[in-house]
Amino acid sequence: MGAQDLFAELGFEVDPELYRLALTHRSYAYENGGLPHNERLEFLGDSVLGVVVTEYLYTKYPDFPEGQLAKLRAAVVNAHALADVARSLGLGAEILLGKGEIATGGMDKASILADTFEAMLGAVMISAGRDAADKVIHHIFDSLVDDAALLGAGLDWKTSLQELCAERGLDVPQYSVTESGPDHAKHFVATVVIGDWRSSPGEGSSKKQAEQGAAEAAFGELSASA
Repeated sequence: MGAQDLFAELGFEVDPELYRLALTHRSYAYENGGLPHNERLEFLGDSVLGVVVTEYLYTKYPDFPEGQLAKLRAAVVNAHALADVARSLGLGAEILLGKGEIATGGMDKASILADTFEAMLGAVMISAGRDAADKVIHHIFDSLVDDAALLGAGLDWKTSLQELCAERGLDVPQYSVTESGPDHAKHFVATVVIGDWRSSPGEGSSKKQAEQGAAEAAFGELSASA
C-alpha cells in the first residue's frame, strides 16, 4: 500500500504541493536552483512521531518503568525501523533526489528513507491536521510497539532467540549469510542454524537486517513447535 492509498483508507487527503515538498531531498533542491526541501517538515514530523509513540507506550504499558519505555520507543523509532516503514509505503521510488544520490542508491538509503517518512508525517499534520497525523502513526506503529514489547530485555529478535535457545537447552544460534547485487544495492539473505536445524530465511538491504529477519522467523518457528 502506497502512502496516498493509506491516506485515502484513513479518510483524508494531503495537499499535493506539501506532499511533493516532503519528497524533495536537499540534493535535488540544490541541483535545481535552491528549491525548498523537506528538512523543516522532517523536523516537525519527527517531533509528532515521538510524542504519539511515547503517549501510546505510556498508556498501553502502565507497569513498565521509564527505562523500558525508552528502550521500546528506540526500538521502533530509529532510522532502520523508519526506513522499513518507508519501504513498505513505496516512498523510495517517489523521493526527488539529486543525480549523485541517485547514482549511489539514495532511494534505498536508510537515513534518506527515514527522513522522508518523517517529512511525510509533517506534511500530513500541516495539511490534514494533528488527528490525521495521529491516525497514520497509530495505524503503522501500534503493532510495531506491541511486537517490540514481546521481545524481552534485548528488544531485538537475535537476543530473544538466544534467550529462547538457552531456556530450551539448544545450541547457540549461528547465522549463515549470503549477499548479492552491486555495492550500492546489496541484498542479503540469512538463515539461522541451530545444530542441524535451519530457519526460514530473512532478507534485507544489510546483513543486520537479514539476520534480524531470520531470527524473527526462527523465534516464531521454534515457539510454534513448543
